Amino acid sequence: MKKYLLCFAAIFIAVSAFCQMQTCPTNINFGTGDLSFWSATTGLMNGPTQSYPAPNTGLTSISEYSISNTGIQVITSSTSDPFGFFPTVPTINGYAYNYSIMLGSTATSRALGQNGRNPGGFTRAVTYTINVPPGSVSDPYTMTYAYAMVLENGTHNSNEQPLFKATLSTHDSIITCASPGYYLPTFNNAAGGNGGSGTGATLDSAAAKANGFTNSPVPFMNFSGNNSSGTLLYDVWTKGWTEVTFDLSPYRGQQVSLTFEADNCRPGAHFAYAYVALRNTCAGLEISGKQIACTNTTVEYSVPALAGATYDWTVPAGWTIISGANSNIINVMVGANGGKVTSHEVNGCADLRDTIDITTKPPTVAGRIMSDTTICSGINSVPLSLTDEVGSVVKWVASTDGVSWREIAVTNDKYTAQNLLTSTRYAALVQNGPACNIDTSVAAFVTVDPKSNGGKVSPDLSNVCLNENTRPLLSLIGYTGGVMNWQSSVNNASWNSFSPAYPNPTFQAGPITQTMYYRAVVKSGVCPADTSDMATIKFFNVPAPAATIDPENISICYGTSTVLNATITTGTNYTWSNNVPLAPGGSGVVPSLPYSISSTASPKVTSNVVLSVTNAGCPNPLKDTFHIDVTKPIIVNAGNDTAVVINQPLQFNATVNDPNANRWSWNPPTGLNFVSIPNPIGMYNETAPAAITYVVKAETAAGCNGTDTITVKIFKTGADIFMPSGFTPNGDGHNDVIRPIMAGIKQLIYFRVYNRWGQLVFSTSEVNKGWDGNLGGSQQSSQNFVYMVQAIDYTGKTIVKRGSFVLVR
Repeated sequence: MKKYLLCFAAIFIAVSAFCQMQTCPTNINFGTGDLSFWSATTGLMNGPTQSYPAPNTGLTSISEYSISNTGIQVITSSTSDPFGFFPTVPTINGYAYNYSIMLGSTATSRALGQNGRNPGGFTRAVTYTINVPPGSVSDPYTMTYAYAMVLENGTHNSNEQPLFKATLSTHDSIITCASPGYYLPTFNNAAGGNGGSGTGATLDSAAAKANGFTNSPVPFMNFSGNNSSGTLLYDVWTKGWTEVTFDLSPYRGQQVSLTFEADNCRPGAHFAYAYVALRNTCAGLEISGKQIACTNTTVEYSVPALAGATYDWTVPAGWTIISGANSNIINVMVGANGGKVTSHEVNGCADLRDTIDITTKPPTVAGRIMSDTTICSGINSVPLSLTDEVGSVVKWVASTDGVSWREIAVTNDKYTAQNLLTSTRYAALVQNGPACNIDTSVAAFVTVDPKSNGGKVSPDLSNVCLNENTRPLLSLIGYTGGVMNWQSSVNNASWNSFSPAYPNPTFQAGPITQTMYYRAVVKSGVCPADTSDMATIKFFNVPAPAATIDPENISICYGTSTVLNATITTGTNYTWSNNVPLAPGGSGVVPSLPYSISSTASPKVTSNVVLSVTNAGCPNPLKDTFHIDVTKPIIVNAGNDTAVVINQPLQFNATVNDPNANRWSWNPPTGLNFVSIPNPIGMYNETAPAAITYVVKAETAAGCNGTDTITVKIFKTGADIFMPSGFTPNGDGHNDVIRPIMAGIKQLIYFRVYNRWGQLVFSTSEVNKGWDGNLGGSQQSSQNFVYMVQAIDYTGKTIVKRGSFVLVR
């Protein structure tokens, strides 16, 4: 027993010593959230500089040299870089770094506010002095860092461009294979040569892109040279996160220094900044990737990059390397069986290996839900079961539209849906372990039929009297489902279904000789049937009222009347409708049978007159309707009153609005050549009266007519123009307008009115149009006015009249 204890103690001591040899330096990953154990420097490329020696406990940020911009910053919460859009704290190959630092800013030497010679660009650096644990050089002691950078193209020769570099050094030398530098390469064609400080070098963009740089789409204001106002350029380049590994096992028991530095361009007018993060694992090469893989899926395995290294990967039999066989990241197609994945990477500083054991799982098979079903809405229960799956249920999902899915937190292969109101699809999400993809099963569709609703029958009450030839039409309304049949009853207790079944939503009851009750039976899908509300047809053993009317339809002329006649053969009372003037109208009692009544109707428009007859004991009145079609009014226009002189022919031209009114008559016939046409000609001699008023009538074949009048003044003189001596435009409707009176005139050339200053106040060439005493909207005062009239008489002779008249207010 003691022997075994000694062996165990020896093993424990050996393991402890090895673990100590593999432990990372304190806060190598900035995990304390500050710069503890790191030293720092800020300054100018050409000096001076400011040093911040370790331990720097609690120090989280350092300003740029001589300005307030932050030059070194510990980052504990990731954001997005404004130029490269990559996270400021990375997760790479499955490893979450959690902490990083930012070296530099967008500040340039211009921010120093100095005039004259350029003082050089900013420089910032952090350094960790690593005490490499003693031990065998065959045991790897690795460190892995990740970097990302943002560099402004300075258009300088390459040796003066903005720069980020890492330097690993011993007490007397630099370990060059672990000390890369990164800058934007140019063709070194700036003024001043390769060692000069001029600008104008052309960027080798192809080489920059080959080195992983990308041109940022974000513009930046450049103040290089003598351009004090700045120039907006798209000339910032970024490189996203990249991992680097180096091995310190050759330096067991020694001290080495690790430095990260970001420098602006050497002249100083172009910026550089970088992000650095370190892993807190130092136990050698570590392969990142899934150790449980899903067959027939693509999986990525990776190791941190080794500068200038070659890579050799092996995968289990039956697996295929799809891409990256000669890089630090491979993508493989997983075979059916597990095994070992190994990586071997070698450069001038390190020779590293790692192996991980991989087990495989068969791919996820989602299976299907058993099975589609139909239920009734409301209180229900539907057991659902997943079958034929490979994997475990992650959760169930449900959808009422097949587009939006609701999650159900059930991880069993059985689920019971309850109290559904809407048709729903159900599926399960299945995954055969975290290495395999989640897949969705074939869904089951649960059809939910709405509950049967019998609705109601309309009308719900109908009355039928003796001898009434009525078959009530019953209509089912407000129902849900399909009509299965109708039922009838004579006592509202015992119901008989129609045979054969009558599956229609309307039913016309047969001749009614007793009170009957009806209802419909409705069924929705799988839901229980429901009956509608009841409809009653009530029978009254009393004769229904009866009457005859004459005429049922009649057409009358506008403005005339017609006689309506009725004979009541069964009934006790009657009532005339009151929507049309009737003489007599109202209501009355039937004294004896048969009973004849009449009324004279005088409607102005087409109307219906209803005669209602009731018989005591029967609730249903008889309603007979007289339809009276009233023609539209016939409107005749004989024309305006006029004046003529003797021997002047006068052409009449009457019109009518109804083309059927084509029977014409004029009265009296004095002076007219025809009296039965709309447009006779009048001719008058010295024996004619001073004035004649004609009545013209237009009549239809049915005798409907309209009339109009026209007055003709006959002057016993030749054609002439007469002018009143004054007028009184006071708005009383008498003598408010002054106009010339024209006898025998065919055309008015003009009628003009002037005031006493010769100003034209009115002018017209329209016959019968006169002046109302206003000028520009203002009433003219009482005064004399001058007029001029020129016209042509019916013989073609021109007549001119001048004179004056008085306006009296």
